[in-house]
Amino acid sequence: MIIAETFQSRRRPAVRAVWPRLAAFALAGALSCTAAVQAKIDESSVYEPVAPTIDQARANILIARQLQFTHFRDLGISDELSGDVFDAYLNYLDGQRIYLTQQDVDRLAQVKGQLGSALKTGQLQPGFDIYNLVQQRMIERLQFALNLIDNGLDQLDFSANERIMVDRSEAGWEPDTTALDALWTKRIKNAVLSQRLNGAKDDVIEDNLRRRYEGQLKRAYQARSEDAFQAYMNAFTGMWDPHTSYFSPRTSENFNINMSLSLEGIGAVLQADNEYTKVVRLVPGGPAAKQGQLQPADRIVSVAQDGEKPVNVIGWRLDEVVDLIRGPRNSTVSLEVIPANASDESVTRTIAINRDEVKLEEQSASKDVIELDRQGETYKVGVITIPTFYADFQAMQAGDPNYKSTTRDVRRLIDELKADGVDGIVMDLRNNGGGALHEANDLVGLFIEQGPTVQIRNANNEVQVLDDEDPSVAYDGPLVVLVNRMSASASEIFAGAIQDYGRGLVVGSQTFGKGTVQSLRPLRSGQLKITQAKFYRISGK
Repeated sequence: MIIAETFQSRRRPAVRAVWPRLAAFALAGALSCTAAVQAKIDESSVYEPVAPTIDQARANILIARQLQFTHFRDLGISDELSGDVFDAYLNYLDGQRIYLTQQDVDRLAQVKGQLGSALKTGQLQPGFDIYNLVQQRMIERLQFALNLIDNGLDQLDFSANERIMVDRSEAGWEPDTTALDALWTKRIKNAVLSQRLNGAKDDVIEDNLRRRYEGQLKRAYQARSEDAFQAYMNAFTGMWDPHTSYFSPRTSENFNINMSLSLEGIGAVLQADNEYTKVVRLVPGGPAAKQGQLQPADRIVSVAQDGEKPVNVIGWRLDEVVDLIRGPRNSTVSLEVIPANASDESVTRTIAINRDEVKLEEQSASKDVIELDRQGETYKVGVITIPTFYADFQAMQAGDPNYKSTTRDVRRLIDELKADGVDGIVMDLRNNGGGALHEANDLVGLFIEQGPTVQIRNANNEVQVLDDEDPSVAYDGPLVVLVNRMSASASEIFAGAIQDYGRGLVVGSQTFGKGTVQSLRPLRSGQLKITQAKFYRISGK
C-alpha cells in the first residue's frame, strides 16, 4: 500500500538493505544502568509494570533496519540520536512536566546515550523502564489529587497570591516531590476556581474532579505492553520525519478500516462512560441498526460470543471491549446492556446481533446539487465532497471487481450529476489530508484524456512517473477544485495536476504543503509506515 504524506529532507546515497537471519536473544539482557530504575518500579505494589514481548523485540529490530536502509532520509543511529529519542520519549509521556521530577529525569538519563544501540538490537527494556516509571509517577500524582479532593475543598487555601503556568510544555522539571506537590495543589485550586467562576457549587466541583481523576487513574492502571511499545517506537521513528510511524496491531486494524471504509462487526460507535462502555450511535444500515434493539446511550455490561459464557466488561478499556464485539461476518455476539431508559442499573436485557460487513458510507465521497441565480439565469452546480482518498486494498488484491475506492465512487457520482443536468462540478477537497496515492492518480484520470499526473523521486534519485493511461474522460465540463490549509498530500497531487493541465480552477487558501510518499511494511507485531520518496507535480514543482 502506498500513501502520500509530507516531510522536507535531505538526499541520502543509495544503500542496499541486508537482511540476515534474526539471532536468538534474551529480553532480560537490558542495559545494566537501568537497574536502579527497574528496582524503584519493582518496589511499588501499586502499579504492575508492563514488559516487552519477543515479537515486539523482533519488530523493533526490523524497524531499525528499515529506517537505516529504506527511509528517504539518510540518518544513522548515533549517540546524538539516542539523546534525541530520550528527550522525545519523555516529552511524549510527560509533555506537561507534571509527573516526573528532575531527580527522576536525572536517574533515567543514565541510559540516554545508549538507547540507539539498544534499539538496533531489540533491547526494549530501557524504554519500558522509562514508561513504567512515568506510569507509576502518574498514579502517585492522581492519588495525591484525589486525597486533596477527599480532604474537602474548604481545606484549600485560596488567600495566597499565586501564579500557575497552564501550558507547561516549555517548562522545566520540578526539582523534587515537594515541589511537584505544590504544583499539583495549585492545579487543583485552579480547577476549583475555574468551575466556581462558572457558577458550580463545591459539591458538584468535588464530584466533577473526582470523576476526572478516578477516570485517569483507572486508565493508568490499565496500561498494556503494546501501549509502551507504540509510544517508544514512535519516539524512535519520529527522529526521521513526523510521518514515519509505528502502528500497533490494533492501530493497524483501525487504519485499514479507515482506508477501506468497511469492517466486520455490528456497526455501533462506542465510547467510555466511567466504568461502562456506552453506545453513542449506530451506523446506518449496519447489523445493529437493522436488528433494531440496541439503542444510543445503552451501556454494555457483558459480551458473549456465540455459544460461550458472557464476559463482564465493566471497567474494561474501550479498545478491549471493541475487540470482543468485532468479529467475522455471519457470527453472533450477545450484549447484555443497561437500556438508556432503565430505571436503575439492575435493569438489563440481552441483545443478540449477527455480525456482518459494515460500510462506513458517511466517510465516503458524497454529492449535492446547488442552484445559483446569476443575471436572471439559474445554474445547477454539482458538489462532490471527498473526505479522504480511500481504497479497499484487501478486496482489490483479492480480485473483487466491486472493491471500494474514491475513484469508483466519484465516477458513479459524476454519472448521477450528469443525469441531473448540472452545469458544472465542484470537487471539494477541503480538510482532506490525503490517503492512497494511486487514487489521486486515478481520480485525475476522470478529468483528462491521458498523460502523467505526478512524479515520485526515491532516495536513489530514481524518478517514477504515474500516468493516466485511460483515454476515456468521465467529465469534460466546467470544473472547480476547492482546497484549504488542511488539504494535503493526495489532495495536493490532484489539485496540482488539474491546475497543470489547465483543466479547472483551484480555489481556496494555500494548502498544507505535503510532499512525501509512505509505504506500509508488515511486522511481526503491527506495521511500519515509512517515508520512502518525495513527490513533485508534472511541472517539476
